[in-house]
Amino acid sequence: MESLSPNMIVYNVNDTVDYYRSYFDFTLVASIPEEGDFQWAMMSSGNVTLMFQTKESILEDLPEFKDLDPGGTLTLFIKTNDVENIYENIKDNVEVVVDLHTTFYNMIEFTIRDLNGYILTFAKDA
Repeated sequence: MESLSPNMIVYNVNDTVDYYRSYFDFTLVASIPEEGDFQWAMMSSGNVTLMFQTKESILEDLPEFKDLDPGGTLTLFIKTNDVENIYENIKDNVEVVVDLHTTFYNMIEFTIRDLNGYILTFAKDA
């Protein structure tokens, strides 16, 4: 295996690109189409790559998603060396699910719910 790049079903790709660009310093790498109303986009920040796709466009290939909403029963666990600054910069503008704290497994982390309902945990070694 070489990498993992989640392809996350979202309500609106353009809104999601703006959200991840604004709050988490992600950069748009590719999109379809290249301009206008995106059906799919890939973004990255450091070694983290996420893809976002509309439900309508993925149904052509994966009709299994027909009755499912965006969001998911998973947590995207993102390691960073700057967790405290990220938390301070975004805590008042995003939905914080768990405030910044030190865990029993010796990580400093916090958790948010993004605009599509996905749960993201940002963490660093304590």
